[in-house]
Amino acid sequence: MNLSMLKPGERGKIIALGVAGPLKRRLMDMGVVHGEEVRVEKVAPLGDPIEVTIKSYKLSLRKKEAESISVEVLR
Repeated sequence: MNLSMLKPGERGKIIALGVAGPLKRRLMDMGVVHGEEVRVEKVAPLGDPIEVTIKSYKLSLRKKEAESISVEVLR
């Protein structure tokens, strides 16, 4: 499952980043790393962008970026 599939209020644990190069480095610099818990706060009406909370701060991601982040759903 990827991050863009989570609904507002759902939580997940990051298990993989499906990107490489500068985008991967940028996401990792913002705290999107393997094992980190992420919570979807809001999704824009057309699905882009997606606001998430990670490491106690809010981050907005494009839908394409969120699709490249694999998560394990936490209940």
